Amino acid sequence: MADDVGARLRALRNLRGISQRELAKRCGVTHSSLSLIEQGKVSPSVSSLKKILDAIPIGVGDFFTMDLESRNQVFYAPDELADVGSGEVIYKLVGANRDSRALAFMIETYPAGADTGREMIAHQGEEAGVVLEGEIEITVGAESRVLGPGEAYYFDTNVPHRFRNPGQVACRLVSCATPARAF
Repeated sequence: MADDVGARLRALRNLRGISQRELAKRCGVTHSSLSLIEQGKVSPSVSSLKKILDAIPIGVGDFFTMDLESRNQVFYAPDELADVGSGEVIYKLVGANRDSRALAFMIETYPAGADTGREMIAHQGEEAGVVLEGEIEITVGAESRVLGPGEAYYFDTNVPHRFRNPGQVACRLVSCATPARAF
């Protein structure tokens, strides 16, 4: 039990970016006592553990149930983004290797004149995004609008929609869609 508490406390403290000395000062426990707890050499009393956790802050229940180890890749370099596009449009999917992905988060690039096709697309879910560079014409149902840098959109994807770059330069946008589709 002491090993588990100490390891969890060290992992949580590191996750929150708090030094051992800082946490000791915040909760009024000596630095050496905190060090011994984290090493699993001393088991804290319930009241001492609560005092330490209050200084983080986190509840005792959350401390014991919180998943402190990430089992999935968290950070991605540009060359680790999966290209899931076909044709002219480039779709770089973040987290393609996550089996339980709940959303599709992408960086999309539409070269000048490129589009998602003449046919409107419809599927269950929602989609949102923001234009980073260039311009994109988005048609959702009977509504159509050209968006530029900083402008955003959000719509239900069961309404037929399509994207088209009417500009002379590439358009880059960041988008998110639910549910995550298998690419």
